[in-house]
Amino acid sequence: MTRIVYLHGFASSPMSSKARFFYDRLKRAGADIEIPDLADGDFEHLTITGQLAVIAKAVARGPVSLMGSSLGGYLAALFAARHPGAVDRLVLLAPAFGFARRWPERLGPDAAARWRDTGSMEVFHYGDKCTRRLAYTMLADGARYEDYPDFRQPALIFHGANDEVVPVRYSEKFAATHPNAKLAVLHSGHELLDVLEVMAPIVEAFLLDSYTGNRPT
Repeated sequence: MTRIVYLHGFASSPMSSKARFFYDRLKRAGADIEIPDLADGDFEHLTITGQLAVIAKAVARGPVSLMGSSLGGYLAALFAARHPGAVDRLVLLAPAFGFARRWPERLGPDAAARWRDTGSMEVFHYGDKCTRRLAYTMLADGARYEDYPDFRQPALIFHGANDEVVPVRYSEKFAATHPNAKLAVLHSGHELLDVLEVMAPIVEAFLLDSYTGNRPT
């Protein structure tokens, strides 16, 4: 049975709309799918290193395919680059390449400095639907990791042309230097919720070994 680990996005949870949609779809297709809580119950002290450790536990039973959304997509790429024998293939939804570098740019220099100086800041947690505290160690730890993980497994990348959170140029840059990754740019934004039914049959075929190379335009 095909094993799939789905990695949710930043400040999200295993119960996100996108995670549940693909869980139900892939489960019905016969896959063994797991969606771990990447924060492991401690969002305040979330780090890239800690999330990679959560993924390692989920993968421990043997080779899997990884599917990740936004930060989850970036984490999937990082893990696959470091554990080529443990990951068969990847599906990345608007992957947050350049994560640590882009965040201070989005916050602005003043807000980034306050976060560093105070040691934490408040962010909206979409899974909990409330504001949660996040330690600066998230950014400090994230700076240790490369913008574009050099994984070589087969991959599909879906990215919205109108993505204002992670501009599509980041996925375009990655795909231009990685022939193992096929990029589909869709008429959507960062969440990709309005194109789930477009992506689903392609994702299902790719992860369950019946992919023919066709992709949406």
